[in-house]
Amino acid sequence: MEFRVGNGYDVHALACGETLWLGGIQVEHEKGTVAHSDGDVLIHALCDALLGALALGDIGTHFPDSESEFRNIDSKLLLRSCYELIIGLGYNIVNIDSTICAQRPKLKDYISSMQNCLSGVLEIEPDRISVKATTTEKLGFVGREEGVSAYAIVLLKKE
Repeated sequence: MEFRVGNGYDVHALACGETLWLGGIQVEHEKGTVAHSDGDVLIHALCDALLGALALGDIGTHFPDSESEFRNIDSKLLLRSCYELIIGLGYNIVNIDSTICAQRPKLKDYISSMQNCLSGVLEIEPDRISVKATTTEKLGFVGREEGVSAYAIVLLKKE
């Protein structure tokens, strides 16, 4: 049995008039992400973690922001595509650990919905998906509410 670990990171600027998608769900906030796709930093970090675990490049390689077909795309579709690639190579997800960094809004009331959404896309139990949220104590671009970022780590097992 072979195990592989991958990590991912993503960041997007925040701006008024945009929509904020995190973990596949829309989060109510006066700012949203500026992005070619829907700008879901958590899902983008998960895609990079899945791809990185098997040395398959990154999200930009598979879904370039220069391609119009990915303009405003629902990031859950990108995650599903990465998942199908992993499954096709004989791997399953053991677990996911992730962290969203956002000064505002507070995300604790959204965590369960994010886990359930990601669980549906990835066909694993929600208790195998850890989603945490933190602020940066008003430090840096996240603390100044200029952007939001996310980290993800995945453990894959070859069947």
